Amino acid sequence: MSTINTARIIQQDMQNHNLQEKQNQVRRRRLQRGDESDEDMDIDFSQNKIEDELEMTTVCYRPEGLEQLETQTNFTKRELQVLYRGFKNECPSGVVNEETFKQIYAQFFPHGDASMYAHYLFNAFDTSQTGSVKFEGFVMALSTLLRGTVHEKLRWTFNLYDINKDGYINKEEMMDIVKAIYDMMGKYTYPVLKEDAPRLHVEVFFQKMDKNKDGVVTLDEFIESCQEDDNIMRSLQLFENVM
Repeated sequence: MSTINTARIIQQDMQNHNLQEKQNQVRRRRLQRGDESDEDMDIDFSQNKIEDELEMTTVCYRPEGLEQLETQTNFTKRELQVLYRGFKNECPSGVVNEETFKQIYAQFFPHGDASMYAHYLFNAFDTSQTGSVKFEGFVMALSTLLRGTVHEKLRWTFNLYDINKDGYINKEEMMDIVKAIYDMMGKYTYPVLKEDAPRLHVEVFFQKMDKNKDGVVTLDEFIESCQEDDNIMRSLQLFENVM
């Protein structure tokens, strides 16, 4: 359920929508010529209604209302409908647990081990710490990552790195996340990365971010450091692609 997959879902749905509109235009022209009766069209609509009702019975959980989500996110109602269809295709029950989340994520990184990064990412999505993510939580996080302000994205990223949720990032937490990202990208990256690349990466980042040298990075330090250092922002934007 990466942002890449979401974009594909939206594109495919718009193509299907355009195809359906063309089919409707043809049917309207046929009706005007008398090739298709109103009764035929009623049968088609009734069949669609039955299929919709059957589809609804297979879903254990449905979001409360797209109108409410539209006000809470940066997505339109149409986009939310597309996202929900894609979410439901991957998770028919209407919720996703960590194991399913890992399986989905692993599909996009076949040359690496995405399990640990998917674990950390799932915990960031699972804000209530229930062990499952509903569509609302998924789409609100996605809204931040795809269309949030720089400040919103940095706050979300800080929460990802703050593994134990104590309001600070220590060097061990940053090392765990960065190493998980390197593991996920695999050994076939170009140019080939040295074995100590994650550690060196963390040393440079942490030294810049821990401004008062107290051994931890606060949210304010994290946001300030990222915004004033183009190299850090570029690195975070690359990491954003795997979120």
